[in-house]
Amino acid sequence: MTNLSPTARAVRKAYYSTDDDLIGPVLAAVLRAAADEVAPEAPESEQDDPDMLKGIWSERRTIREELLAIADELDAQ
Repeated sequence: MTNLSPTARAVRKAYYSTDDDLIGPVLAAVLRAAADEVAPEAPESEQDDPDMLKGIWSERRTIREELLAIADELDAQ
């Protein structure tokens, strides 16, 4: 476990020290952290942005929304 980053160690510790009733919220927190790392909130596209940039930001928003939807579902469990 010493090769893990501090963030990864914290997630692992939280998971293994959690009651079964709290697994959903813990996993939701992990997904939210992943969303922040992989698909951080992107600014809205401007009219004069290149199409490629508009596509990247749109895809990033879609990925983020999907991860956060799963997290919300786990929280509601």
